[in-house]
Amino acid sequence: MIEALAAVAPGRPLREGLDRILQANMGALIVVGDGPEVLAICSGGFLLDAEFSPQRVSELAKMDGAIVLAPDASRIARANVHLVPSPNVPTSETGTRHRTAERVARSIDVPVISVSEDMSVIAVYRNDLKHPLEAVPRLVNRANQALQTLERYKNRLDTVSGSLSALEVEDLVTLRDVVTVLQRAEMVRRIAEEIDGYIVELGADGRLVLLQLEELMGGVEDDRRLVLKDYIDDPEAHSLDEAMETLSSFSTEDLLDLKNVSDVLHLPSGADELDASVQPRGYRLLAKIPRLPEQVIDHIVKQFGTLQKIMRATVDDLDDVEGVGTVRARAIKEGLSRLAETSILDRYS
Repeated sequence: MIEALAAVAPGRPLREGLDRILQANMGALIVVGDGPEVLAICSGGFLLDAEFSPQRVSELAKMDGAIVLAPDASRIARANVHLVPSPNVPTSETGTRHRTAERVARSIDVPVISVSEDMSVIAVYRNDLKHPLEAVPRLVNRANQALQTLERYKNRLDTVSGSLSALEVEDLVTLRDVVTVLQRAEMVRRIAEEIDGYIVELGADGRLVLLQLEELMGGVEDDRRLVLKDYIDDPEAHSLDEAMETLSSFSTEDLLDLKNVSDVLHLPSGADELDASVQPRGYRLLAKIPRLPEQVIDHIVKQFGTLQKIMRATVDDLDDVEGVGTVRARAIKEGLSRLAETSILDRYS
């Protein structure tokens, strides 16, 4: 559906053609795809194989039949076609054009666009999904409201994430602190995902929304992954990607329960109490040190095991790690000291 919505977004030739059809108070039925499975349900009409243009598609919409486009909507394959999908395919629509559109979309994996002459509404069908297109000003308003919500949630995430950093430095982390960060990060990701949908629908009009989203989401996904990498019980036995997918699959109600969120860490019985003490491996804080490759971070964590041992390590100890060297060892030691000082100042200021 996202792919189909991108094809009819403002600024695309197909959207201009659909807008022309609406402005002329006409209806239309358009299938985006001319493969054998589409041709098998076509009856009558005539073969065009002409280059697509908004003017041509709006003129062809004056006829009652459907218009069949190439999969990339670059050419008009056929026009005035009578579509004959199986009548056994269920449909919730009532109008003839919309019933046909829904049945074709459910029968064949192609986008089907229906333009309602009476209601002046454009609807996109794909498989079992239906999405009516909204006016650009309304979409912009909804996207701006979602951005404001995202900003509030991001500020809260920054607060709990900063608090976790300070607690890691002081070795006072509890499971509750960890799962709170994971919960907030997932909430932020879901709001961003909703805004992504608006950006796709807005097309050329969504550039400013996209810039704001990218600025707000900078580092959020990486931080979520690093928190999981720091605290998941056995990274070799439990896949990090699987943990992220499980977190993403939670319903809103499940996500609000911190105990459910803690389950993705696969902690042993007794260690999964929310007030139980846990120790980070150090991936997250080491990732904050500039110009420190991920491979070197892996070597350091493998060598020392926990963040506290890494912070107590001397420059010589760090120098012994594969890929570090004296200069980098000194930079790591100074970087961790600065991070510790900054985190504690932010927590208690």
